[in-house]
Amino acid sequence: MQVGFVGLGSMGSAMALNLVKAGHDVRAWNRSKLAQDDVPGLALVERAADAFQADAVFTMLSDDAAIREVILDAGLLPGAQSGLTHVVTSTISVAFARELALQHEEAGLGYVSAPVLGRPNVAASGQLNILVAGKSDAVAAIAPLLAQLGKKVWKLGECPAQANAAKLACNMMIAMAIEAMAEGVVLTESVGLDRADFFELILGTLFSGRAYESYSAQIRERSFEPGFKAKLAFKDMRLATEASNRIGRRLPMLEAVHEALGNAVSLGLGEKDWSIMADMTVRGSGSVAPSKSKMATTS
Repeated sequence: MQVGFVGLGSMGSAMALNLVKAGHDVRAWNRSKLAQDDVPGLALVERAADAFQADAVFTMLSDDAAIREVILDAGLLPGAQSGLTHVVTSTISVAFARELALQHEEAGLGYVSAPVLGRPNVAASGQLNILVAGKSDAVAAIAPLLAQLGKKVWKLGECPAQANAAKLACNMMIAMAIEAMAEGVVLTESVGLDRADFFELILGTLFSGRAYESYSAQIRERSFEPGFKAKLAFKDMRLATEASNRIGRRLPMLEAVHEALGNAVSLGLGEKDWSIMADMTVRGSGSVAPSKSKMATTS
């Protein structure tokens, strides 16, 4: 199948290369100029419009504004190949997902929202969880491609915004789990309980699961090198807040993690992993403890 791919960051490049490995003809474009040696195996094209001359095109761009600039403002949809299905794998707002669905329908193109759960190493191994929503014929058209990218495709409905709302809710709940563990550490360390012992307790009893396992390890080791950057998590919490405001509902836990991530970004920690907000909560101030690796370097 001829496939376009727009957005070759750490996630996008890993996904595009998996499509190449599966035997698809992938023509790829990135906003920042890349040399062919940077992405061996991909056929780089000069313009984003060239990627839309395919059977299907994936976009993995950073946010609503980037997609609007690269695709809508540039008028790529009217000039796209007839019968193309556009798959947006980015985490975008619910409102923008609805707008994109309408724009594609007007252009006579297929549109599928397919945000993903997983970090770049998970994307590279083809083990993503893919949250999919869109009209059944559009989803069917790109099903063989999705099978090369993820271990499971979760079909969530025919309205693309359903997948985007689910992705925002997932990220919101992970942020809440990070904050919950941090607040648990505040209480237990106040009486001298080591956080490693506390985490062993909660993982072995009440809170087993990938989010708790992964982020408790980062909080325990005070290791905050980015898997998912705080600045991107802050953007996602903003989008979730916008969605809740649109339906007239106040979500207090969302407000708390949105504020915590905003504080991290304002302190210049946006490039750190989003679990950095846990360290801020534990310390009870705007400061952050040095990581163990940093302490080893400076001692």
